[in-house]
Amino acid sequence: MKSILDQDLILKGKKVIVRVDLNVPMKDGAITELSRIIKILPTIKLLIEKKAKIIIFSHIGRPKGKVVNGMSLKPISNKLSDLLNKEVIFNKNAISEKISAEIDKIEDGSVMMMENIRFYDGEEKNDDTFSKTISNLGDIYVNDAFSCSHRAHSSIEGITKYIPSYCGLQLVEEINALKKITSEIKRPVTCIIGGSKISTKIKIISNLIKDFDNIIIVGGMGNAMLKHTGINIGKSVCDEGYKNLVGEIIEKSETHNCKIYYPIDVVVSKTLDGNGTIKEITEVNNDEMILDIGPKTIESIKNIINDTNTVLWNGPAGYFENPNFANGTKKILEIIANKRLKDKIYAVAGGGETVAVINKFNKLNTFNFVSTAGGAFLEYLEGKELPGIKALN
Repeated sequence: MKSILDQDLILKGKKVIVRVDLNVPMKDGAITELSRIIKILPTIKLLIEKKAKIIIFSHIGRPKGKVVNGMSLKPISNKLSDLLNKEVIFNKNAISEKISAEIDKIEDGSVMMMENIRFYDGEEKNDDTFSKTISNLGDIYVNDAFSCSHRAHSSIEGITKYIPSYCGLQLVEEINALKKITSEIKRPVTCIIGGSKISTKIKIISNLIKDFDNIIIVGGMGNAMLKHTGINIGKSVCDEGYKNLVGEIIEKSETHNCKIYYPIDVVVSKTLDGNGTIKEITEVNNDEMILDIGPKTIESIKNIINDTNTVLWNGPAGYFENPNFANGTKKILEIIANKRLKDKIYAVAGGGETVAVINKFNKLNTFNFVSTAGGAFLEYLEGKELPGIKALN
């Protein structure tokens, strides 16, 4: 891929379309989490320094090709302006030749944000005519939205057919981090994978088994592993098709000499808002739910990570929304943090719930890289080719 850091690329006075992901969580019109906005700042600041005319494309929500008042990018434009300490011109007008003329008139180094690109029916359809229309607004296209690059949309894939296309700084950083845990691995390498359903992560596990030394399965996925061995998991969350899924994992792990670990003790409760009781895995009652991992499991994970050089974490260890069941997740964060301080382990985390956990415990610095990409992060780990990345190659 060509990067905007390429020495031969002249940006001064050029109209540069930058596709970013500003699909941030909001409540009552206010932004509640800034990670995705903060991550695009290096690319935008570089383009400002290079005196480009910056046109930002992004989206929020799923308006399905229609204008939805509650899904305007105006509040996000205002926040970006605050973070840049620079005016961000918000253009709510429909994309047309008139808009192109307005962009021509802005000063070099200016930033203009267009309204939600998903307000246009052609965006998600990857309509060729719409792709060409939006390409006419710029001289150069930059994709800095890795988290959207698993979508073959006009502003991600279609536009690259019509103007010179480059990757932004955030996209490069994301891919480099993922390469270090998938193809440029420093072994031993361990994956800690959690979440409620093993069916949503089975492709990731299957793809990683061949290259990883250890896979630690926790959360609802750990329940499936326990049930497969004949353990009573009471009322705990468990995929209906767990037998085939767990069987596939075990068979592949034996073929590729990858060790699979799952809880050896747990924290249970009869309700989600309960206090929790530590139990051996053989002691779970029919009216109880497994909601966290126990101290013996935490100690086992600590021993595995202490013998690891690379770690990937995706998914919490328990029902962290209740502090009584957040200890396992919190301890995993502490174990990785301590290992990084001592031995410089390379640690990557990603996925929606995982980012929420890391922010909850203020542990962003625990990892070398935290991916805010949800679907794209998971699909990359599954070994899929992402349309947005393919278009830049």
